[in-house]
Amino acid sequence: MNIISYNGYAARLDNDAEDEIFFGRIAGITDGVGFHADMVADLKAAFHEALDDYIEACARIGVNPQKAA
Repeated sequence: MNIISYNGYAARLDNDAEDEIFFGRIAGITDGVGFHADMVADLKAAFHEALDDYIEACARIGVNPQKAA
């Protein structure tokens, strides 16, 4: 399993050989924020977009985004 980070968050990366996709999930928070891509090269951008969307959604509803302990 691989880990990447962005903007103070980390994500665990994996692959699904049957569906031929790469996927990840933000680590250390209970909110379910996941992302996927067909190619490894696109996975980093998918992570950035998912995290940015999560932070924006939290701001819209007036809650603080969770952070890993």
